[in-house]
Amino acid sequence: MLFPILLLLSSIAPQDSARAPAQQQTLDQVLADEGLRVDLERGLVGMPASVLVREELLEYVLVGPRGATHESLFLTDVKPSILNTALLLLGVEPGRNATIRRSESEEEAASRFDVTPPSGDGFFLYAGWREGEETYFFRVEDLVANLETRRTLPRHRWVYLGSRFRVPRGKTEEVFVADLEENLISLCFFYEGNTLLTARPPECEIQTIWIANSWLVPPRGEPVEILFSRERLDRLPDGWSAALPVVGAGEDEDAGDE
Repeated sequence: MLFPILLLLSSIAPQDSARAPAQQQTLDQVLADEGLRVDLERGLVGMPASVLVREELLEYVLVGPRGATHESLFLTDVKPSILNTALLLLGVEPGRNATIRRSESEEEAASRFDVTPPSGDGFFLYAGWREGEETYFFRVEDLVANLETRRTLPRHRWVYLGSRFRVPRGKTEEVFVADLEENLISLCFFYEGNTLLTARPPECEIQTIWIANSWLVPPRGEPVEILFSRERLDRLPDGWSAALPVVGAGEDEDAGDE
C-alpha cells in the first residue's frame, strides 16, 4: 500500500495539484478512511487515538496494536505509512535522530557516552477531546510527567524522522519499519530511527523517568485526537472542536441501558 500512496503524493505536489484531481481525490479518500483530518492551509493533521498507559513508565507517546503497548501513552489503529503520507503533505523535512558515541575526554569518562539530541524540522503535538460541554486541548508534553524533576516534559517541536526502509531477515523486499513495528512517536531516544517522530529534550535519553500526567489524562481506553501542527497553536482552529471525540460517551450509553 505504501508505494502507491507515495506515488500519488509525488504526483500531486502543490504545483501539480490542479492537474491531478483524480489522484487528489484518491489520496483524500485513503486519508479519510484512516480517520485522518488534513488541513494543508493551516499545516495541521488530526488523527484518532485512545489512552493506553496511565500508571506505568513510558517510552513512547504513540504506538499501534503491534507496538510497545506496555509503555505508550496513546494507541492508534492508523497505519504509520498513511500517517507519514499526511505529514509529508505538510512539507516537513526529515530531521536528525539522536546519536551516541563513546566519551573521549577524562571529564566525560564518568558518563562513558556522549549523546547528541535529535534536531531539525518537525511538528508541535497536541491532544484534544470533549467531556460534557467542555473542550480539552493540551500540548502533548503537558500530559507527560518527569519523576525526577516533578514537572512535565518541556514543550518543544518534535523532530520528524520519517522512519526508514529495511529488508527483514529472511525476506527479499524492503518494508517500512514503522509499519512493521508500529511504534510511531518515541518519547525516549532510540538510535535506530524507526519511528516517525521523536522527542527532542536531552533528558529524554533517560528511559526510567517518564509517566503519564494522570491529573489531566482521561481514563484508559477513552478516545482523544492527536494533532500534528507545523506552527504553535494557542487554540483549536475554527471548526475542529466539534469533531473532537467525546470522553465518557460509553458511560452515557451504559446508563441509558439500565
